[in-house]
Amino acid sequence: MQPFDIRLPIGLPLIFRIAFAALLLDVSHAADENREHHFLYVATPGIRNELKYGGHGVLVFDIDDGHKFVRRIRSTGFAENGQPDNVKGICASAPLQRLYVSTIRELISFDLTTDVIVWEKKYEGGCDRMAISPDGKTIYQPSFERDHWHVLDAASGDVIARVEPNPGAHNTNYGADGKEAYLAGLRSRTLAIADTATHKIVRRVGPFSAAIRPFTVNGSQTLGFMCVNDLLGFEIGDLKSGKLLSRVEVQGFSKGQVSRHGCPSHGIGLTPDEKEIWVCDAFNHRMHVFDATATPPKQVASIEVREEPGWITFSIDGHYAYPSTGDVIDVASRKVVAHLTDENGTAVHSEKMLEIDFAGGKAVRAGCQFGVGNVRAK
Repeated sequence: MQPFDIRLPIGLPLIFRIAFAALLLDVSHAADENREHHFLYVATPGIRNELKYGGHGVLVFDIDDGHKFVRRIRSTGFAENGQPDNVKGICASAPLQRLYVSTIRELISFDLTTDVIVWEKKYEGGCDRMAISPDGKTIYQPSFERDHWHVLDAASGDVIARVEPNPGAHNTNYGADGKEAYLAGLRSRTLAIADTATHKIVRRVGPFSAAIRPFTVNGSQTLGFMCVNDLLGFEIGDLKSGKLLSRVEVQGFSKGQVSRHGCPSHGIGLTPDEKEIWVCDAFNHRMHVFDATATPPKQVASIEVREEPGWITFSIDGHYAYPSTGDVIDVASRKVVAHLTDENGTAVHSEKMLEIDFAGGKAVRAGCQFGVGNVRAK
């Protein structure tokens, strides 16, 4: 925003000059406060319970100012030995002005305007990576690798329903229209689809070649892109017919031994415009980029990152890619343009992050921890 020019006529009495200048400055400040500002919220410890990657809490970075560290929101979520629990997921509701962080034991709700914890609740079987409805009112909260999901009221955290579709409850996605939720278990080769009006399983996709790990869906809710065990690459399923459509393997790189997650590709995302698919390669410290407009998707680039990537998401506008390694990648140029570091200069890594936009001191928009597509069917 350009500064106001407050030069006034020379003949105007001083008192009026001062009053008018003050009025213009007030207008300038009000306009600046109402301007949208974009922040990246990163929950830690977001790589297992390892504090070396940014400590404990929710770290806020200013996207508009080169992803500079802004502040640390102090959090709870401790084990009996006093050490912070693994963070398992993150989501937010702009309508409710809430941020949610799950650990292996509980779900914590923060007020986005004050950073104060509103409530924290434990659920039978613990918690894993949840998903929130597009209207920000309902959360599908998986247990910690058990067999069930709790459906929660996002405002209160109260349980609305219980769904038991797949063994090893783990990753969760909500459809863009809010009518379906997608539920993947660590010990299942099929993706379960729940009707969010009845909270009943209505379809399954697969079986895939192995158990499903991270996955994403397109905006029209016709295709799902799955990381599966023992595959450097991904598989594609038809969310309507339930059929496995294709298997896409990364070319030119070997699988190798990985230190986390036990699978070569743990992390996949669609750019919001759905033109590209980005998939993680832990052993080779790479993000592999595929042209999603081709059938099957065509491998077009590989980007080196600073450690083993285990997740990928994007800014709301699709300008930036955020692998879990804390590299900030310009999507258009495929260049690393920044690295996330905390207030102590420590490199921040996390598999749990998302963008939240503010204007006038209120959250107006929240992104998604998953790299989900944003192209809706006409």
